[in-house]
Amino acid sequence: MFFNDRDTIIRLTPEWKGERLPDGRPKVSQDILRRMRNITFEEAWAPLWDRGYRNNWECSFKVTSPGSVLVGRAVTVVMVPKRPDLDQVLMDIGTKEEGHKGFFNQWVIDNLVEDDVVVVDLYDKIFEGTYVGGNLSTAIRTRTKTGGAVIWGGVRDLQQIAEMENFQIFYRGTDPTGIGNCSMTGYNMPCRIGQAICMPGDVVLGTISGVIFIPAHLAETVVVRAEKNHVRDFFGFDRLKSGTYTTAQIDRMWTVAMMEDFLDWFQKDPRADEYRHLTWEEEIEESRRMENEENRPNN
Repeated sequence: MFFNDRDTIIRLTPEWKGERLPDGRPKVSQDILRRMRNITFEEAWAPLWDRGYRNNWECSFKVTSPGSVLVGRAVTVVMVPKRPDLDQVLMDIGTKEEGHKGFFNQWVIDNLVEDDVVVVDLYDKIFEGTYVGGNLSTAIRTRTKTGGAVIWGGVRDLQQIAEMENFQIFYRGTDPTGIGNCSMTGYNMPCRIGQAICMPGDVVLGTISGVIFIPAHLAETVVVRAEKNHVRDFFGFDRLKSGTYTTAQIDRMWTVAMMEDFLDWFQKDPRADEYRHLTWEEEIEESRRMENEENRPNN
């Protein structure tokens, strides 16, 4: 296959060691996707930034459903301005060799599965750059169930799309024209969205702040770090209100005694119930290491 090639997708995502979808994309679990909906844009951003991922987010979007969170596995699309000879080759490959029907955008939407998010580089094209309208948005919603789209380009039928429940599109502008004068050169290949790069199978997190593309192999790390921050904040706020610790103590690495206090609270407080899957051995070891360093005599 020329488009959506399984072997190519696997070669592009070697750090993912888990299950894959039939097309080769990393299959981040539904549990991680569900938990991802509860974290903020900044919580997802921080661990990526710390690991050198400095081009994974874009904030310059309009949205069809303000306030809704978009989460899913990326299906990437790269569109380019139409050049007749190239366009004919691409159409022949897709329709005659691979059996696709309709225009390029329909090829992609017809193959979506549950939890997918379409991520489209339409080079900020609005006039004749409307990747979806009411019909194709309905198809995306039906196939993905909880998904949507991120489009560096336009949409049409905005009023119809905005009335759809449990559906979100991040887009750049609207126009009444249909899509045209463009061709698809990439389907589940690296995709540029503004200043960001998205890979097939990335976890897409879209919030009021913008869209961030989380590499599949880091998705669980991002979620766990955010959840630990949440539950530690519950404990920290309690101890600050009671005067048990100062802000300086809460904001630095916790001592072993503080970690033991936290773990006792963690086992008893009902607010920690949904976080009981978390483990804290690494944090305890870090606290011990810090105290050993502080107590070591100066040479």
